[in-house]
Amino acid sequence: MSNIDNLTAKIESDANARKDEILHEAELKASRIINAKTEEACNESQLIIRKAGLDSGVILEKAISKAELEMRNKKLEVKQIIIEKVFSKAKEELAKMPAKDFETFVTDSIMNLDIDGDEAILIGEEDMKKISAGYLDTLNAGLKLKGKSGELKFEVKEAGVNGGFILSKNGIEINNTFEDLVNSIKYEVEYEIGKILFN
Repeated sequence: MSNIDNLTAKIESDANARKDEILHEAELKASRIINAKTEEACNESQLIIRKAGLDSGVILEKAISKAELEMRNKKLEVKQIIIEKVFSKAKEELAKMPAKDFETFVTDSIMNLDIDGDEAILIGEEDMKKISAGYLDTLNAGLKLKGKSGELKFEVKEAGVNGGFILSKNGIEINNTFEDLVNSIKYEVEYEIGKILFN
């Protein structure tokens, strides 16, 4: 009986030792798996955090660039409005030109043009009031001295001439209205005006 007891005790002892060994190996294996998965999760979370940081940086950069572009466009828009007001004011000031200066403007403009001298001077009603009685005779006499026909005549035009004048003959017009003169130099001087106003 003692042999059976010894054998049973030996089997139990071996089984317990094997059980402990299996449990120990399982614990080690589980620990390695847990550590590997924890490290993997840590690395992945670091990548996600880094990517999120990069993405947020890109989003922030885009937002800043967009805001800067919008601000630059608004500034340009405001500058353009101010420059337009400058040109508009110039036209207003020209329209207020005193009678003597207006006559000088008309004379100088006409004498510098290559014309026949028998054109119609289309002029607005307000500017016609600035022309003195003997002015047209003096202007035509000056043209005759230059070898031109000297037969200019005024025609009051209700629309299209808000300061300045238009020379017209046979459907051909030479526009010397203040509107046209200011617009013709606008693109040449716009940059310089911008520098003066905004620097």
